[in-house]
Amino acid sequence: MPSSIESATARSGRVTGPVPWVAMYHSVGDCSDDPYRVTVSPARLEKQLGWLRRRGLRGVSVSALLAARARGEGRRLVALTFDDGYADFLDHALPLLDRWGCGATLFVLPGRFGGDNAWDPLGPRKPLLTADGVRRAAGSGVEIGSHGLTHVDLTKADAETLRAETADSRAQLEELVQAPVEGFCYPYGTVDQRAVDAVRDAGYGYGCAIDPGPLGGPHALPRVHIGQHDHAVRLFLKYRLHRLRRRPVEGL
Repeated sequence: MPSSIESATARSGRVTGPVPWVAMYHSVGDCSDDPYRVTVSPARLEKQLGWLRRRGLRGVSVSALLAARARGEGRRLVALTFDDGYADFLDHALPLLDRWGCGATLFVLPGRFGGDNAWDPLGPRKPLLTADGVRRAAGSGVEIGSHGLTHVDLTKADAETLRAETADSRAQLEELVQAPVEGFCYPYGTVDQRAVDAVRDAGYGYGCAIDPGPLGGPHALPRVHIGQHDHAVRLFLKYRLHRLRRRPVEGL
């Protein structure tokens, strides 16, 4: 059965469009010890959200962006995504999103609720949201998506692991938030056709990568990493260059 996003796209009759701008965040907190450069401070995030709004752009969830594009709208929308489900999302990111009138998608790991970022060999251990924390985020209007069960590279997973990381994680999240889960985010951004097929077969309406290479369509969406050093000029360049570097997304 097609997802609601796929159904809306089919009804719109659109074939391709400019690549959507999907911003990729991770942790929001202390970035003084961050070997992977995936943490932004609350002060930097606030400046970035302000930059969006001053330019007439608005941050929304991925599902909201894709639904708007299916209606032939959404020119001024930017999808905001937060990977891994860090506990600091509730304390630092969510209040700023509310202050600036922005929505977002939070990709979480139901197999690691209440744990930490054990997949990172370097840097400090950062706590992840508990199941209750994820419910609180969903209750605040944040879209909840899956980042897999345990944060494994799907391109290296066997068939059983691939099914569990995609289909089982979706089932667990839908039971938790009592709502459809449309989105999947590929751990490490790594993706191949086999992973895309598994995500589609599990019933997701879209999948977020980083650079999907030759893969296309709503289950291989490219994203733009946003970090602590992305001030106004860098944000402007990333916003403009994204559409030049990425191919239009078929079906959107």
